[in-house]
Amino acid sequence: MNRKPRPKREKIANFFRFASLLALLLAIALLSAIATMHFAIHGAEVQVPALKGMTLDQARSATAALGLNLDIDNRYYSGDIAAGHVLSQSPAPGTVVRREWRVRVAESLGAQQVNVPDTVGSDERVAELTLRRAGIDVGTPAYLPVPGVPDGTVVAQDPPPHAQDIAQPTVSLLLAAPSDQQTDGYVMPDLSGWLATSAAATLAKGGIKTAPVSYVEVPIAPIGNGYAPPRPMVKPGSVLAQSPPAGSRIDQTTIVHLTVAR
Repeated sequence: MNRKPRPKREKIANFFRFASLLALLLAIALLSAIATMHFAIHGAEVQVPALKGMTLDQARSATAALGLNLDIDNRYYSGDIAAGHVLSQSPAPGTVVRREWRVRVAESLGAQQVNVPDTVGSDERVAELTLRRAGIDVGTPAYLPVPGVPDGTVVAQDPPPHAQDIAQPTVSLLLAAPSDQQTDGYVMPDLSGWLATSAAATLAKGGIKTAPVSYVEVPIAPIGNGYAPPRPMVKPGSVLAQSPPAGSRIDQTTIVHLTVAR
């Protein structure tokens, strides 16, 4: 029996079926490659969790589970967050980062319990010991030539003595320096109560300029009524207010504004 040759139409159909199958296999391979690349690129990315309010141990566990590292960047007092808990974080919650990224947090020290000692007038070494015994760190000191004051004597501090609601357990000291010492910055002293002429002269010793003073009329304090003591008199010519405020960092480009009693 003679075998009949396949019709031409059937051969064409078989060719297209083969081509379609090959195209489908190529598409599957391409999608698989894209998925693999996407996983390789994005599989190492995670979202930073919300850590505020967690204990440090809880925060470490939460970040470690995502392959992130936790660093305690600073410590602050807080009346809202309990001591030993996370007060703030960086990056913010929800930020997408790569694994092994460092998440920095600030630890709460709880509400301020320490009393800021008064170190003004003390020698630098004595002041540092006093602060450290109170559990307070000492910041980088600044220097200002002050006539008649021994070198190394504390002439101002920030925060001031007995300050409340301070942010950090750190006090910066302003120390008297030799009149010929060159400095590139100072801590603004508290000039309240100083005679304006003396305040301006002291600042000028450090190369700090003052603007023309602003005068304020100060009424005479009334005599006590038997229930409250009389208010202390304000000496004319004395400083009532200043800008920048005490404790601010200043240099030779700073112009100090004084408000003075008339």
